[in-house]
Amino acid sequence: MKTIYELQLVKEMDKQTIRYLSPFVCVEAINNEESFQWKTLLRNAGKYGKHEAITRFDIPLYKRKGYEQTYLGPSVYNSVKYGYRYRDQLYVGMAAEKDAGEPFGALHNRYGYDYYSFYLLLRNCGRLRSLAVGNYRMSFGQGLVISTDYMMGKTVYASSFNSRSTGIKKHASTDEYNYFRGIASTVALGKWWTASGFYSHRTMDGVITDGEITSIYKTGLHRSEKEADKKNLFTTQLTGGNLSYQQNRLKWGITGIYYFFNRPYEPELTGYSKYNLHGRTFYNVGTDYAYRWYRLSFQGETAIGKQGMATINRIQYSPTEDYQLVLIQRYYSYQYWAMFAHSFAEGGSVQNENGWYLAAEATPFSHWRFFASFDWFSFPWMKYRISKPSQGLETVLQTNYSPFDNLTMYLKYRYKKRERDLSGTNNEVTLPTFSHQLRYRLNYSASKMFSLRTTLDYNHFSIQGKTASHGYLASQMVSYQLPCFPLRMEVQGSYFSTDDYDSRVYAAEKGLLYTFFTPSFQGHGVRCSAHLRYDLNTHWMFIAKFGETIYSDRDEIGSGNDLIRGNKKADVQMQLRVKF
Repeated sequence: MKTIYELQLVKEMDKQTIRYLSPFVCVEAINNEESFQWKTLLRNAGKYGKHEAITRFDIPLYKRKGYEQTYLGPSVYNSVKYGYRYRDQLYVGMAAEKDAGEPFGALHNRYGYDYYSFYLLLRNCGRLRSLAVGNYRMSFGQGLVISTDYMMGKTVYASSFNSRSTGIKKHASTDEYNYFRGIASTVALGKWWTASGFYSHRTMDGVITDGEITSIYKTGLHRSEKEADKKNLFTTQLTGGNLSYQQNRLKWGITGIYYFFNRPYEPELTGYSKYNLHGRTFYNVGTDYAYRWYRLSFQGETAIGKQGMATINRIQYSPTEDYQLVLIQRYYSYQYWAMFAHSFAEGGSVQNENGWYLAAEATPFSHWRFFASFDWFSFPWMKYRISKPSQGLETVLQTNYSPFDNLTMYLKYRYKKRERDLSGTNNEVTLPTFSHQLRYRLNYSASKMFSLRTTLDYNHFSIQGKTASHGYLASQMVSYQLPCFPLRMEVQGSYFSTDDYDSRVYAAEKGLLYTFFTPSFQGHGVRCSAHLRYDLNTHWMFIAKFGETIYSDRDEIGSGNDLIRGNKKADVQMQLRVKF
């Protein structure tokens, strides 16, 4: 809570009541700057700090073609993570990972794992708001200049479209691309101002031709000699800072970064990629702003780069606690270069997109919630599989019904219209495509020990003047906690039937800790999984998961080095966690 005006978001708290309370209520950050002592922090951290260690194994029960000659290591995936934490002030940890097919302790991985990550993070230590050393993440403003946060995109909750400014955080995951390596810090300058500075120097994967970087490799996979030859071929350095001001209703900030490669980056720029980033040195500067007036809030960011500019602005209005309206305007020039930007977008990047997004959420009476959104977007320059400027729209409607605390259900409809080059016409014919998606989901909890989830999906995809394709999914999940034993079981079965890739379906499954798993399916078949979690005590936890996909319309799965000879794909995952 930042200001007293946010009390309007509390149910039954109207404007007049807030006026009555204002002489007696104060909202401000706890000032511990004068009382903070480093000696006390270190002593308490050594005495009361918490440790956590996690290891994970993924074992495929099938063999891909790549393991016959191409891949250099075993098919087992393994990662190890260790973290130490004291309250919300001190974090120290490391992560190590070997992907399936990568060698361990041999060849290009003679030091064991293929990837290592180390971090130290201090938070709220007097005027030092944060200090990160090692691997870290950052996000300021709305993400038009820099953001390494994960973003859900267009959700069905109007309240989810908030600021992207999370500042400096630790990088504790095994993501081998989306992070910085170096040092970053934020300090308080008085009561209302904060200043951040950062520097990063790291190696990256890619392809170098005639002394120039021609492509950047983002997967982190080094299974074959060809993939290993791309590892750590060039370096990138980044430096910059952020200055922020926040007082009551008003927030303002400015962010600037300068980054460069150790050799020119010159990818092939033809067709839709003509205006993509290239060169050696780059910069981005942006200003973000936010203002709240009672139940109306406004926030946004405007940024420039070496070539173009970008802006995103959001207005949210909540006339009562049961209604919310959100309007988002975005303009991303096709010449805007921002390698580390990540914000609200249809096309997946902060470039070559304009749009207006309107969403409304309402709870007019008990047990019911309604959501509707409309997004109109356009691409001023060509996109992948679209050889001319294009536009589209997306509409989402969802109704949630919760007659009881243990029973919820929703019906969701999504419509999307986009354009696409027609295959076989040498990119000379572009036609509109239409996608309709319908989902029904029911969640029922008979008790704390037993619950069910049923999902039904239908997808309809068509190109103007062409035969439509269809996709179906029926999924059932059952979860049960043994009454006298610390074991929880979750079993899920799914049947899918689709005509092609465009009508593919998704089935979310429970994954391991700190992971999510939502595979897509095309064709005809079934998917079954069993998830077991055993908590021996507050210190030890073990998870095992078995999953198998069986196709009824093919004798081979995948292609190239990922080819599986057979119609079955089964795997086992295991995870062990210890806290002390």
